[in-house]
Amino acid sequence: MSTEDLEQYESDLELQLYKEYKAVVEIFTYAVETERRFYLCNAVDLKVRTEGGDVYYEVSMADAWVWDMYRPARFVKSAKVLTFRDVSIEEIDHSDLSVPRP
Repeated sequence: MSTEDLEQYESDLELQLYKEYKAVVEIFTYAVETERRFYLCNAVDLKVRTEGGDVYYEVSMADAWVWDMYRPARFVKSAKVLTFRDVSIEEIDHSDLSVPRP
C-alpha cells in the first residue's frame, strides 16, 4: 500500500465518521472534548480530584458516542476519562443543527 493509498483510506474513514456524526448528533444532549477524544453523550458528570498536590479531572459519561475513526464500535453505554488537561463540556443547542424552512 502506497502512502497515497493510505492517505486516501484515512480521508475516506474521516469522511464516513463526519457523516455518522451528522446523523447522530441530534440524539445527544452534551458534547465533551478532552485532549484525546471528542464525545457526544446524554449524561455527563465532571469531578475535580486532588492527589498528592496534583489536580486532575474525572469525567463520567453515559449513553455516549466517541469520535474515533479507528474504533469499530463508537456507541458506548458508559465512559470514564481521567485527565490532567482541560475538559470542555457543552450542552448541544439543537436549534443550531437544523436549517430553518422558509
